[in-house]
Amino acid sequence: MSTTQERSAAVPRDDLGVRARGRRSAWWLAGLSLGLLLTLVVAVGIGAVTVPASTTSRIIGHHLFGIGEMTWSPARDGIIWDVRLPRVLLGAGVGAGLAVSGVALQAMVRNVLADPYLLGVSSGASSGAAAAILFGVGAGLGQHALPASAFAGALLASLLVLVVARSGGRVTSIRLLLAGVAVGYALYALTSFLIFAADSAEGSRSVLFWLLGSLGLASWSAPLVIVGVVVIATVLALTHAGRRLDALAIGDETAQTLGLAPDALRVRLLVLVSLCIGVVVSAAGSIGFVGLVVPHLARRAVGSSHRVVVPVAALMGAILLIWADVVARTLLQPQEIPIGILTSLVGAPFLLVLIRRMHVSST
Repeated sequence: MSTTQERSAAVPRDDLGVRARGRRSAWWLAGLSLGLLLTLVVAVGIGAVTVPASTTSRIIGHHLFGIGEMTWSPARDGIIWDVRLPRVLLGAGVGAGLAVSGVALQAMVRNVLADPYLLGVSSGASSGAAAAILFGVGAGLGQHALPASAFAGALLASLLVLVVARSGGRVTSIRLLLAGVAVGYALYALTSFLIFAADSAEGSRSVLFWLLGSLGLASWSAPLVIVGVVVIATVLALTHAGRRLDALAIGDETAQTLGLAPDALRVRLLVLVSLCIGVVVSAAGSIGFVGLVVPHLARRAVGSSHRVVVPVAALMGAILLIWADVVARTLLQPQEIPIGILTSLVGAPFLLVLIRRMHVSST
């Protein structure tokens, strides 16, 4: 027997499988990290005025590190640094936040078809935004009135879901699911009523465009806040990864056997998801299907361990939403397509395929 065969025989098959999965996960993380960096540079240069990637990288390097002299036009500098880069960074933060929230929510309610907006947080943010646009709620905050009102609506919706879910003394997955659906429908009806009651056609159009999602309001303040919140949410999700999320995804009995408190864990995850989704929706509007599609893609790539799924999903979500925004702002120039339309066009067929596979596996 050769030396290689002897070593393989000496190592248990389970250990070999763990090592193989670890190497695959490391390759995925490295590849997606590199892909995100390349995406940031390339996507910033795409638009009505195309800027080569080399020029884009020099402009970014000049502003960040003071590298090189300014050999490009002031117009290109303003387009890249003041307009497109904040928008691309915002897209990365929004996509990552939606994906991480989707991973946490699907484990929390033990439903592979769960979406971050299932908890009604998006509907609450939409109601707050509609009130700000149509009726001037929070006008004293100036340019921050829209995101502040949307964020307040998201927080109120999450608190309402938590109160309804705890009405029986426990916060089970089915109660969270049903409470989120009920609160979401009620707040969606409230948003529709606000649009109907307003006498401003332009305001109603703005609300409808915002409800479909857009990164057009990006400025340097928004990406910094979004990325900061998403990074914190991802780190907190990773602290709950491993046996906590894995056990919760299997069932409450398994979690209790491992010494975990499922109800308390669900409450913490609900607060985490609500904070992340509230901030994301307040800046970009309602963007569906990212939190549903990306967690499944991540699990297919690296397996079901949440310790790896969380960062992989964050990177996938960031890349997906950046390119969706590129298509949204370039496909019908000079008009911009709401980004939620594109994510729905991608997500709906994926959902149908997923349902089909679930049906086949159950028969």
